[in-house]
Amino acid sequence: MEGGWERAREVSRRFAHGVADAGRACVRAGRATAGGTARAGRVTATGARKVGRAARRLTYAGGAGRTGLGRLIELSAGNSACDALVTVALASTVFFGVPVGEARGSVALYLVITMLPFALLAPFVGPILDRFRSGRRYVMAGTLFGRGLLCFAMAAAVGPGDLPTLFIGALGVLVLSKAYNVSRAAIMPSVLPADITLVSANARVALFTLVSAGVLVPVGAGLTAWLGSAAVLRVAMVAFLLLGVVAVRLPRHVDSPDLEEEGAAPRWRTLLKVGPAVAEAVWANVAVRVFSGFLLFFLLFLVQDRAVPWLAVEEPWARDPFFDIPKTIALLAGAAGLGGLLGAVVANWTRNHAPQVIVLITLAVTAATTVVAAILFGVWTALAISLVAAFAQELGKLALDAIVQREIGEEVRSSTFGVVEAVLQLAWVSGGLIGLVLSLTRSSTAGLVTLAAALVAALGWLLFSRLRRVRATEEDLRRRRAEAAAHSDQHRTDALDPTKPLTNPNG
Repeated sequence: MEGGWERAREVSRRFAHGVADAGRACVRAGRATAGGTARAGRVTATGARKVGRAARRLTYAGGAGRTGLGRLIELSAGNSACDALVTVALASTVFFGVPVGEARGSVALYLVITMLPFALLAPFVGPILDRFRSGRRYVMAGTLFGRGLLCFAMAAAVGPGDLPTLFIGALGVLVLSKAYNVSRAAIMPSVLPADITLVSANARVALFTLVSAGVLVPVGAGLTAWLGSAAVLRVAMVAFLLLGVVAVRLPRHVDSPDLEEEGAAPRWRTLLKVGPAVAEAVWANVAVRVFSGFLLFFLLFLVQDRAVPWLAVEEPWARDPFFDIPKTIALLAGAAGLGGLLGAVVANWTRNHAPQVIVLITLAVTAATTVVAAILFGVWTALAISLVAAFAQELGKLALDAIVQREIGEEVRSSTFGVVEAVLQLAWVSGGLIGLVLSLTRSSTAGLVTLAAALVAALGWLLFSRLRRVRATEEDLRRRRAEAAAHSDQHRTDALDPTKPLTNPNG
């Protein structure tokens, strides 16, 4: 009996020692894990600080920190990131997860809802902003605060699936986003450093907005999959409200004094009153925007319908296993993103060249690429045309902004930008609707041939108009020179004629 108790005590002691050793091992492992987590956190924080300092050096380079351009770039990058979050959240709510036919109806409804209010609001947005030139910081802050409140309303509508509220909220976000872009473009000359041109400054803003949106799209997609659309919209709401505070803290010189006399009638801008240089750039960008909107929805639904050559093989085993529907859409989106970045980079590189020439070159490159894609349509030409569409849209818009900022006076600059933004939005939406309709034919050749013919016609019309304008200018110059020469000869003849008395020009 005593031997049994001794063995039991020995077993108990060994068990207790084992438990104690296991506990000490767990404590050491916990300490190691905590230390590793802390080290990982410190490394992440250090990397984030280094990236932030590098971004700050880039945004504040060339005197941009002194004039306020750096702050405007950072604000615009945050604005673009929040818009990307809202887009991802709404896309996962409205467009995906439905059959292709129903998706066409939802997309068409969304495009129509966004197009009609712009046609009604276009004549009013710009003049209203021009009336508040002395408070542009607060106008920009108001567009950010307004989008934050709309995100709160849309987050509440996601749960019950209130589509009308989501559509109205999306429209409001779009209108306020365009109003922000108009205000930002209008104040660009007031924050421009002496060593940076308008095209270069616009390109710097566009580059950082594209990068921030590109980073936030996958982050927003991950957060949407993890937390849901409502949570992502609430995150965007908080970010918009914080950015509104940042907008109020912009330098005061971005607010221009109201120099017009009291009681003066407001000046309105239409495409008939912006001058030939601005009108030419606008029409070229309209053609590119129609092309971009058409291509987006046309290719998207052709891929979803398997109506493209690399997905339309009758036997599933004969199809390319790599280029399936999700990977094709991802590659097309990646090509478009790369094209936008290249457009911003090239705009910065071509800062010393004439923006009017840049606009026409972008349209010519777009037309040529579309003709080639219509003849040799395949996966690689589809990627190429997606890249060129985004490249031309970005580069052409930056050149157009520089032309407007240079040619249009500050008192009506916001009105002009309001008209331009509305016209370009209408062009993009119209192109998207045409792409939706032609995608029903399930023929890539028919759609691309139609698009190529329209682009070539637009390019030819603009070149003919420019040539006629140049010839008219040269003819007018020759006529004035001839009149001046004739007037000079007449004076010389009168001076040499002894029968005519000399007259005193002063009476």
